[in-house]
Amino acid sequence: MNNILEEEALIASERADETNAIEAEILERPIRSLPSLREPILVERRTSLRAVIERLNQERVGCVLIVDDARLVGVFTERDVLTKLVGTDHDMDRTAVETLMTRDPECLTLDDGIAYALNKMAVGGFRHIPLVDAEGHPAGIVAMRDIVEFMVELFPRGVLNLPPSPDLAIARTREGA
Repeated sequence: MNNILEEEALIASERADETNAIEAEILERPIRSLPSLREPILVERRTSLRAVIERLNQERVGCVLIVDDARLVGVFTERDVLTKLVGTDHDMDRTAVETLMTRDPECLTLDDGIAYALNKMAVGGFRHIPLVDAEGHPAGIVAMRDIVEFMVELFPRGVLNLPPSPDLAIARTREGA
């Protein structure tokens, strides 16, 4: 019985060490270290909704940053298309993106920790966080997808070796004697 308790204590200790290492990685690593970060797609505030949506599709992104004189003034996302445009009478060719954009979005810098991006996403319900430099110029964008890929990088065996469906992970019938 003592051997079982010692083994359980060892397993618990290893899990605690692993959790601490992951927590430290998330708290200490800057956003700039995320391998999947992409250059932000920038559009001027007076760009038509149609042109912005075409750009979202063309670039295969879920968010564009809206600029005025090279300074970030807003964001426009695929969620905005669904919640602010679909079902309305906006003329997509004559309505500027500034009418429906989210103004003065919460931002981070490339040197802020990944934990801050996670915090803003969890607390604010955001899927994209603009990254700016000291002058407020767009420097990047961190997407939920970037965070997910980072998490997979932290535990590749645990995530990538899963069966294709949760139903395949549990035997339905008892095998053997």
